[in-house]
Amino acid sequence: MSLVVQKFGGSSVATAERIMAAARRAIRARQAGKQVIVVVSARGDTTDELIELAREITEHPPSREMDMLLSTGEQISIALMAMAIQSLGQPAISFTGAQIGIVTDSFHTKARIKNISTQRLRQALDEGNTVIVAGFQGIDENYNITTLGRGGSDTTAVALAAVMKHDPAAKSREVDCEIYTDVDGIYTTDPRIVPEARKIPAISYDEMLELASVGAGVMHSRSIEFAKKFHVPLQVRSSFSDIEGTWIVPENAWMRATPVCGAAIVRDEARVSIVGVPDRPGISHRIFAAIADQNIVVDMIVQNIGSEGKADIGFTVLKNELQPTLALLRPLAAEMGATISHEENVSKVSIVGVGMRTHTGVAERMFAALAAENVNI
Repeated sequence: MSLVVQKFGGSSVATAERIMAAARRAIRARQAGKQVIVVVSARGDTTDELIELAREITEHPPSREMDMLLSTGEQISIALMAMAIQSLGQPAISFTGAQIGIVTDSFHTKARIKNISTQRLRQALDEGNTVIVAGFQGIDENYNITTLGRGGSDTTAVALAAVMKHDPAAKSREVDCEIYTDVDGIYTTDPRIVPEARKIPAISYDEMLELASVGAGVMHSRSIEFAKKFHVPLQVRSSFSDIEGTWIVPENAWMRATPVCGAAIVRDEARVSIVGVPDRPGISHRIFAAIADQNIVVDMIVQNIGSEGKADIGFTVLKNELQPTLALLRPLAAEMGATISHEENVSKVSIVGVGMRTHTGVAERMFAALAAENVNI
């Protein structure tokens, strides 16, 4: 018997009607002879509302307690989804991330999955249940609730598909993962910005990973990393129609023949500049090791050629991680005799495509398009 993991995002479970529609979709897959795991996000704007509620209590809520608070959003969703499926006459059971055995590291609010136990999951499936799992959350080795950060429910869904595909005790190795959202696939760019954007029928793991990392918001890059590593076929499709979506699959010759598959924009980054650092080996390592120790993700890095024993280093981080980055770098910069500046009004536009490896002139055409619109780089 094949298995499908269906992930429903916040907009897909925002109302009782949408939860019932998602439940019917899961039941159709079960009636088609598949075992079904459903991963759900918190409903609608629940997560944002919980964050705002915490900030009404304190401007700087402890990260451990934030995880305890935010994890409740998905718990509401799994209970309602299980009720919906049961009300339609089918067996279903819900589990939190901790109950299903998703073990993470201890970086609260942006934890990473270390291990997933399949025993309870496999038992519930073999008993004929549709299994409902809370996305976005797990538990660390000290039994603290953790959350996975942005795109955490996507990551949960793909990780569950991967672990079930490679579980020696599983009854099937045929495992797919369907990501249901409020769009009907992956587009060449954001259709809300560019109405002429086209839906892509299939895209490679590497292209999707790059698009996700440079701003395409349909899926998070960590979920694509899981899918690529464990060879999990992904399909992104609409919760509100049966239109075929976009498959995310290994690279093929057709993809290599197309220079550019898409473009993405990021508006929530900030640029940090460290001016006048000593120009000698090991300095960059000290800076970025301090950032990595705080689990802060750095994007673009630029370092100029040293002059008179000094150099400048610039990089970008997400805006919500700017203040922690500045706080940890200020004493380090002072020790080095350097100064720090930052800019929050930064946007990044990227073009992506595996075909650029074998096609010339792509950069020239991109810079020509920007020049034609009087955009300075």
